[in-house]
Amino acid sequence: MIKVVKFGGSSLADAHQFKKVGKIIRKDVDRRYVVPSAPGKRSPDDTKVTDMLYSCYAQALLEEEDSQESFETLLGAIRERYESIIRELGLSLSLEEEFRSIRENFTRKVGRDYAASRGEYLNGRIMAEYLGYEFIDAAEVICFDEAGNFDGEKTQEILSERLASTERAVIPGFYGAMPDGKIKTFSRGGSDITGSIVAGAVHADLYENWTDVSGFLVADPRIVENPKEIDVITYRELRELSYMGATVLHEDAIFPVRKEGIPINIRNTNAPEDKGTLIVEATCQKPRFIITGIAGKKDFAAVTVEKAMMNSEVGFCRKVLQVFEENGISIEHMPSGIDTMSVFVHQDELKEMEQKVIAGIHREVEPDVLELESDLALVAVVGRGMRTTRGTSGRIFSALAHANIEVKMIDQGSSGLNVIIGVPNDDFEAAVKAIYDIFVTTQL
Repeated sequence: MIKVVKFGGSSLADAHQFKKVGKIIRKDVDRRYVVPSAPGKRSPDDTKVTDMLYSCYAQALLEEEDSQESFETLLGAIRERYESIIRELGLSLSLEEEFRSIRENFTRKVGRDYAASRGEYLNGRIMAEYLGYEFIDAAEVICFDEAGNFDGEKTQEILSERLASTERAVIPGFYGAMPDGKIKTFSRGGSDITGSIVAGAVHADLYENWTDVSGFLVADPRIVENPKEIDVITYRELRELSYMGATVLHEDAIFPVRKEGIPINIRNTNAPEDKGTLIVEATCQKPRFIITGIAGKKDFAAVTVEKAMMNSEVGFCRKVLQVFEENGISIEHMPSGIDTMSVFVHQDELKEMEQKVIAGIHREVEPDVLELESDLALVAVVGRGMRTTRGTSGRIFSALAHANIEVKMIDQGSSGLNVIIGVPNDDFEAAVKAIYDIFVTTQL
């Protein structure tokens, strides 16, 4: 087997964490390609190295004398973070040349992307030395085009060829290079993307993404106390939950491995015995509960348009939606009836344009009634088990009624994979708890 393993910043925050990671990698000979992030926080009040690099580069851009002192102080603190890891691991590696180059490039103002990328680059150098693996600079194998967009085809060609002759390697996450050699980074969390790209390039059997949690949880632990873990989740379920706010894996990291049919395993560096969550294209494995997960967001607004016989007017819905498009407002959900349609949008997007939207709808469709309602939350209940289980929607609404929560909107996807419920903002947490209790707590 071939496994690609990515470790997040919290997994590599200091030498103690490095030793945990080394033990995990050495325990399984199939873990051949390693993608490290930059060192994260060692404690809640600590600072991530990436943030330190951004601050250091900001000081380098300033011309004042005290800014130069701050620049040297910050660069020294960053260097000490890495050298303390090297000392405690007992390595003979020297980063003297690397920090000389960083100082020169910061002074030359080569860009924020270069500055941020050094966190992963330096951690990659240490990881390769610690494991005895080959170090491959991501700038040599992760390609962006002249416009700064990721070039998947070129990357696949170069990376596949490079790794075909490399038995074991460390490739830093988060960055690559444009055709002129200028460093370019992915968005934050981009090490997940790099790991996914590497997994696709080597046709890995498994992509392990190691972090500080034991996989996905059925609900947000800030709302539900000690929610259960999700054992197996499909890409489609993950997409639905991620869109509604559930975050463990960078969204763009899904596509390179999904294209190759490679499963992703979310694991916990601090609890390596936990199986974590397996993300797959499809599965016959039945979920532990009828639902897979619950997620949601607050602060939506609903624009409800009512007009007698609107269903007989060709193009009615298109005209209404065109008004939102012309005002630069994206649509979240659009439940409708025979004579009514409601459009749910992000409240902050509507706020500045609401009167233009109202006037535009009146001009386009001449409604009998037009109403606005704000401070709404959307809750998504997602699960492949819902397709084959009768009465799922009834149980959701029964749970909400029992909790005395008013339902403002119901929208069920045609796939049967999810149900979206609109509730007042103030009832959001109570709604999540009520749904969790009816599907999880009562089944335990």
